[in-house]
Amino acid sequence: MKRIVRVHTEAFRKMAVERMKECANIKALAKELGIHQRLLYRWRDRLESVDDEKKSPSYNRERALRDEANRLKRLLGEKALELDFFKGALQKVEARRRNSKGSGEKASTTKSEK
Repeated sequence: MKRIVRVHTEAFRKMAVERMKECANIKALAKELGIHQRLLYRWRDRLESVDDEKKSPSYNRERALRDEANRLKRLLGEKALELDFFKGALQKVEARRRNSKGSGEKASTTKSEK
């Protein structure tokens, strides 16, 4: 099965990105233009990176800060997941210890099979 590759003009890309800025439903816009929505985002990012070089240093600083904030939010989410995991593991260990205290046995977290 051959894949059809279409080359879009720079004018078409700019028009699509401009419409994307004003559009509420990106998926519908992509369907209307006959392209995948990821391609719209890729074009937007490329055009913004070219425009960033032309814009003021304050705009570049804002973009850098926005990127840093997004990176930190992602890291915070990962740490929250790790914390939830370890809280659950600790609760299981404490529950096993409570259950084994009354029997006079040694407290252990798991039984090994031989």
